[in-house]
Amino acid sequence: MSTHDPADGTDHPPTASAPPAPPGLRDHTRERTDTEFSAFYRANIRPLTGFLIVHGAQVQVAADIAQDVMTDAYRNWTGITHPKAWVHKAASRALVRKFASVEEPVDDVPEPSSLLPRPDAIAEWEARHDALPMLRSLPMKQRQVMAWTLAGFTPTDIAEHLGLPAEKVRANLKKARRTAAAHLTAREEDQ
Repeated sequence: MSTHDPADGTDHPPTASAPPAPPGLRDHTRERTDTEFSAFYRANIRPLTGFLIVHGAQVQVAADIAQDVMTDAYRNWTGITHPKAWVHKAASRALVRKFASVEEPVDDVPEPSSLLPRPDAIAEWEARHDALPMLRSLPMKQRQVMAWTLAGFTPTDIAEHLGLPAEKVRANLKKARRTAAAHLTAREEDQ
């Protein structure tokens, strides 16, 4: 039997389980884990959702994937050494799987949650973020690199997490920035 790490896509051999901790220590460890994860969740759930939106996901899809990834992160919290990179990598992979799958349309719209703005506020939010259409128009690799960059990762980090050569990441980032600059210049000329 092996365990699967969604962040790195590999199977790991099971580790021998340690003897159970004494009840007091177990409660203290659980409390510390909950406190650490809660702080991480509050600081990263919205940026992670935004990261997925920049990747091309609709707001509801991005919020669902971000929530699912955070749930997985909580379950695996003690084994994650780089949580920000882990959730971004897992979210990116989940979105690729979502894009690749074909789903039947649904008649019911899910109720808004704390992660989702009111349905009438989504258009307002997108209007405030006028760079979003430009980002969505980029080719997939450029959009992916821009999403990681906007999430605070360096080209070297991105190359490592995506398993790409750093030169390729830098080239895609340069092309994406050039497109963004051209978009901004055209917008200013239209005003």
